[in-house]
Amino acid sequence: MSSTPETALRALDAHLQAMPPVAALRLRIAGYDGARLSLRAPLDANVNDKGCAFGGSLASLMTLAGWGLATLQLQAHGLDAAVYVADSQVRYLAPLYEDLDAGAWLGEGDWDAIRAKLRETGRAGMVLQSQVTGADGTVAASGRARYVAILRAPEAAG
Repeated sequence: MSSTPETALRALDAHLQAMPPVAALRLRIAGYDGARLSLRAPLDANVNDKGCAFGGSLASLMTLAGWGLATLQLQAHGLDAAVYVADSQVRYLAPLYEDLDAGAWLGEGDWDAIRAKLRETGRAGMVLQSQVTGADGTVAASGRARYVAILRAPEAAG
């Protein structure tokens, strides 16, 4: 393992906050249990003209939760890879009039196989599921996205 979970979460948070569009969401990492990453963002920074959560913020939070989860899973096993979202589907199911809670988890396959393929070929795909829920558990939006990880080339020795 390359770092402690706390160190990895702090590094992920700093990386996210360094991107201006992400910083505007005012998200924070709400939890990580090794299989699921949860993000939270306040409604007042993500509200639309109807007083509920902006659809773009819902989609962004789910995408970022998936991206963050993939990044954490690879880094935890010493893999330095760039993670990209390749495509995604979002379903908006109910208006959300409270803070946004998003979670992402692996939707297909297993992390061991994904990491093995990345080590073997330098590239691996993964499908992650996500959703944004209200405090009462109502699902406001659900998503499915395909991400691709590409190993970064080691720096040439000097």
